[in-house]
Amino acid sequence: MKVIGYYESLPIVDDKALVELEMGKPQPTGRDLLVRVKAVSVNPVDFKIRGRKQSENDVPVVLGWDAVGEVVETGSDVTLFQPGDEVWYAGAINRQGTNSEFHLVDERIVGSKPKSVTDAEAAALPLTTLTAHEMLFDRLRVNDPVPGAAPAVLIIGGAGGVGSIAIQLLRALTDLTIIATASRPETMDWVKELGAHHVIDHSKPLAAQIEALGIGQPGFVFSTNYSGSYAAQVGELIAPQGRFGLIDDPESFDIMPFKGKAVSIHWEMMFTRSLFETDDMQRQGDILNEVAALLDDGKIRSTATETLGIINAENLKRAHAILESGKARGKLVLEGF
Repeated sequence: MKVIGYYESLPIVDDKALVELEMGKPQPTGRDLLVRVKAVSVNPVDFKIRGRKQSENDVPVVLGWDAVGEVVETGSDVTLFQPGDEVWYAGAINRQGTNSEFHLVDERIVGSKPKSVTDAEAAALPLTTLTAHEMLFDRLRVNDPVPGAAPAVLIIGGAGGVGSIAIQLLRALTDLTIIATASRPETMDWVKELGAHHVIDHSKPLAAQIEALGIGQPGFVFSTNYSGSYAAQVGELIAPQGRFGLIDDPESFDIMPFKGKAVSIHWEMMFTRSLFETDDMQRQGDILNEVAALLDDGKIRSTATETLGIINAENLKRAHAILESGKARGKLVLEGF
């Protein structure tokens, strides 16, 4: 089968940063599904891992987590799916990725593909949706009000993949006021279009902009990027006893700005449930099925903004380069081999 992978970590401009290779088709066992991959999307985790993970024992590293495809074979313990089912999922960080014609995935983190969107449109969503949903409802518990706080959520980095779906989930599933940050006219328009009630500029001091809205201090802040640089500002603008969540990898992070207000800090890593095979691992499949229903009911939409062509090394390198620039809006997808 065809895969796109690499043997050593190289800058994306290097010809060998991502290459097309042939590998044997894997066989499913246990609770694994063998999926014929039809469409994928690219996430920041792809280029982050490409920058630090090398090949071991001459086995290439295959990246990619988001996937839409068709189940072609099942392991002996599979109960939730059968060959012919169309599925979507975000994979596991400790297994080979979805930039591959065929892919193995545990059925517990798989959902049935939404019927109302194309494969490419669906492929944009699993990883970012699981990240946003788990942060909002499992970690920050946004449906549990913070006493005395404004019933509002500030999303730092609202135009990226995670921010784009977080805004929509909040509009569909809560009555909270949504404040999103963006800094360019096109990204400001994008987050408004997705449902943000207010948009502020993250290149300018945040606390003064929040105060100017006249709604009070938000009870929840969800930071999707550059979290270390925003810590002091969030400590100033968030309500006492508020909840702050982050998903990125700051080189350093000062928690002292949060002590006086007894602000709780929450990390979200979408791969935790599959990495440790937690007792609630099935929750990821359930979330994907819930979100598929929201899509099919027209309550949310795909965050795919550009299809870069078929799944090959050249197009994946283009996607990595765009994401590394930090200027992506929504999600980049690829479809077909």
